Amino acid sequence: MSVERPDALPVSEPSSSNPLLIRLHETLISCSKSIESGDFRQSDTLVSELVSLLNSISDSVVLDPDNEDSKKNAFEVLSEIHRYICSSSLDQAVVDALSFELPKAVAKFAGVSNKCLEIVDSVIDWLITACNPRDMLSILCEALDSPSMMFKFPSYFAPLLRGLSKVFLSIQRRHFEQVKVAVPVILNVLKAVSSESEDEDSDSEDLFDRAIGIANSIKAVCIKLEGRVNKSLRALLGLFVLQIMALFSISVKEKVSSCLPLVLQLSQFLPYCGLSYLGSIIGCDVDTIFSVVLAEGGDDYVSHFSYVKHGASLAVIWGHISNEVVQAAEEDLSIVKDELRSNQAKRWQAVGMLKHIFSCVNLSWELKKYAIDFLLCITDGNISQKCNDEPMDCSSYIPNLFTALQAVQMVIMYTSDAVLRRNAFDAFKRVLADIPTSSRFDIIKALITNSSSPSMTAILLDLVKEEMRKEIFQKAESKSCQSASCWSTGVLEFVELVLRPPKGGPPFPS
Repeated sequence: MSVERPDALPVSEPSSSNPLLIRLHETLISCSKSIESGDFRQSDTLVSELVSLLNSISDSVVLDPDNEDSKKNAFEVLSEIHRYICSSSLDQAVVDALSFELPKAVAKFAGVSNKCLEIVDSVIDWLITACNPRDMLSILCEALDSPSMMFKFPSYFAPLLRGLSKVFLSIQRRHFEQVKVAVPVILNVLKAVSSESEDEDSDSEDLFDRAIGIANSIKAVCIKLEGRVNKSLRALLGLFVLQIMALFSISVKEKVSSCLPLVLQLSQFLPYCGLSYLGSIIGCDVDTIFSVVLAEGGDDYVSHFSYVKHGASLAVIWGHISNEVVQAAEEDLSIVKDELRSNQAKRWQAVGMLKHIFSCVNLSWELKKYAIDFLLCITDGNISQKCNDEPMDCSSYIPNLFTALQAVQMVIMYTSDAVLRRNAFDAFKRVLADIPTSSRFDIIKALITNSSSPSMTAILLDLVKEEMRKEIFQKAESKSCQSASCWSTGVLEFVELVLRPPKGGPPFPS
């Protein structure tokens, strides 16, 4: 529905004999008169009455969604609001006053029907056109920052998000500051809705589609800007897109293949924001845009982007799933995989980034399966031999490698898919094999120390036994080989860790 001035009837006359519409119209007329007369106390009271009336009508539809009379009333009420607010005879002061309350009130009708959603969109569009864009930005953000009960109704947020995408295009100055204020509010909505969404939830998918519309608006603003502001806004857009990538991936549950169209759209932003696949999977591009936004927004602000590293890793995994996604990102994933296979330091960095996927309890096993497959791809080949032949200082990588191995352990222990469990275990062993021998000893020791699973402890001890077997074999091959001597001297430490755990063990049976 296009935004037009419905002037067929004068603003002083209701468009129907429906008693509900007559009451609504009388309330609107009273609001207008009190605002025009400058009686602000009475106008505040009357606007509150108007909002209460609209809320009662929208609540009746929510309580009984199959009631056709309630749906009809909702549609007629919205149509009357739209006709009234867009009238050319309405004073601008009235429009401004109503703009503070109407977006939130009419948004509650968005889930009634597609026709109601169109009218809600039109009302908000008109208010954005008629009122100050900066005021509308604050109004829409306040409406989005609603009580948690609204997260059960994703349709409420759809017209508000669409409105923000239009407001951004209308703002004339201080673009970065205005967008910076709105982005956390948008992300909070998406985060809450993604955790509440169920399979085949078209309403939540529509919200992500509208969030992509906001990203398109931010990009359009970026294109018009130059210098530091362009760089800052483009970095903020990059964080925004990666956070959406993660939240959308969480919301898809197990229906991965049906969600590619939205992922394609998100991937198209990556090159514009300076996010390459290699830079995303090893984390350096993420660190770069974080530092730009950090300089503008401060430590507290970047806390709103807690899923950005998940999103950066997932952007590459989605490319591993679909060649179309790779093309949208203007990448060549085979080159990225070859680079990771040939460069140990970058491979360790990639393992450290992938841990965000493996440890995220809200991500589907389907996506974790693809992430494990990607990990197997980049650790394919004789990397353990290269590691032992050309040792390098890995001390700075050890903390991330350790937590990544713990995350892979979670996949091994908790998946019900036997194939995924086997592949995860293969990946676990390959990552261990990629670590220099002395550090590998320390990591397995730490994994045993921190293990709360007897089964996993047994698996780790079996790996120690395998290391001992390889050491004996190597010594038989060449007496000069000293690469695994720490296993012989340290094996008693592993036995002690099991027989006498540092945190104590279960009491002996009486």
